[in-house]
Amino acid sequence: MPMIRLTEPQSMGELAMITSLLEGSGIAYIVQNEHMSSLYPGLPILNSRVMVNECDQLRAEVLLSRLRLAVRDVSSQT
Repeated sequence: MPMIRLTEPQSMGELAMITSLLEGSGIAYIVQNEHMSSLYPGLPILNSRVMVNECDQLRAEVLLSRLRLAVRDVSSQT
């Protein structure tokens, strides 16, 4: 089954949250350039890419949107 790009996390912390969410939801994924982005931060060409199976894309995007909404809600309360 073909894998497609789900997102490109901007930090190692964001990557850890996303992969934890996917694992907890039983969604298979791979991370391209997982360690390169930490060696050379700021180079967009080396950003990590989280890839999921095409059949899991919609479910993964919904989970990711809920995560981003929760993070935004918490940060707006401070």
